[in-house]
Amino acid sequence: MRATIIKEYTFEAAQTLPTAPEGHKCRLMHGHSFKIEIAVTGEVNPDIGWVYDHAQISGAMKPLIDRLDHSYLNEVEGLENPTIENMCAWFWRQLEPQLPGLSEIVLHETPTARCVFRGF
Repeated sequence: MRATIIKEYTFEAAQTLPTAPEGHKCRLMHGHSFKIEIAVTGEVNPDIGWVYDHAQISGAMKPLIDRLDHSYLNEVEGLENPTIENMCAWFWRQLEPQLPGLSEIVLHETPTARCVFRGF
């Protein structure tokens, strides 16, 4: 049996989008209350009854959230243009080696705007 488990995390951060069109409001400093969902897919271990230990996902995410929470994202290496698309790719690169079965990252920058990323 295959299943997907999903863990959610939140962080607050400021950013500018330097490559947005001239005059676009997102070129100015602004912030978001981000919510990120990390999905891992795999076979359910019949002895344990789960796909993956949630603590492994949290262990991989903790240093990333600690780095980004209350930061200026543009100063983070690899996030010089921190669109939610680029941020998803950044998270994927950090997490993929640690989380076998990583299948999807969903990053919400507002309650109505998000990016779904399924890897390279």
